[in-house]
Amino acid sequence: MIHIDEIQNISNEDVLSQLLTALGDALTHEELVTAPGQVQFEQALPLAVYVTGLPEFSDMAGARKGATFARRFQTTTLAPLDDDDLFTALQPFVTNGWEVTGGETGEQRIYMEQSAQRAIVELAGGEPFLFQLPGERAWYADTSNVITAEHVKTGWRDALAEAEGHAQRILERLPERERQFVEAMAELGPEDRKLTTLAQHMGYTKGTEAGALAQRLDRQRGIINRGTRYSFHHRAVEAYLTTDWPDIS
Repeated sequence: MIHIDEIQNISNEDVLSQLLTALGDALTHEELVTAPGQVQFEQALPLAVYVTGLPEFSDMAGARKGATFARRFQTTTLAPLDDDDLFTALQPFVTNGWEVTGGETGEQRIYMEQSAQRAIVELAGGEPFLFQLPGERAWYADTSNVITAEHVKTGWRDALAEAEGHAQRILERLPERERQFVEAMAELGPEDRKLTTLAQHMGYTKGTEAGALAQRLDRQRGIINRGTRYSFHHRAVEAYLTTDWPDIS
């Protein structure tokens, strides 16, 4: 198995093209195998390739950057995590604590109050990065063996720049018209987020003119949900554009 993470960080087009072409050649390569009875047949290599990174990589991997491999992508865009999943992930801290070295006996357990658990889940907005960020900062906010909501709040103050930068990078990576579509959604109230209204807000005369933008933001970016009324799928982006988040003071 070959796993390449953060693939979008390969900014050199020639390097990316060579890499994808090499992987494509490896996936399609076949060796002549001789079976019992001298029967021969072609067999592909026992190879699996996983490429992980940001959703916009699927746009980068076009015909000029390793088309043989790009056509073989089975693309999966990860959806935000459910709050229930995040609560479940933190529950062992609440019920059993987390064993660490230290204390008088050489071992101790770190516990988390339910209020701290709720605070972390609320700050995360379903985003894996924003889930670990307040958790990490709360862990180091105090030396006691119980993480409280106040520790989460204290730690979050030191993480504001990182959280804000995370949301900003998502928006900055969008093509200009897609970013304008997302900003138009933020400027309109939930009841007004219909395709026709959004298109008019952007200066289009017909809703269909913004349809392709909406489709990419839904299917490829995972930022919005289309429907009779559009809504935000990416809760951190919504919070950043429509509230004072990440400032919770």
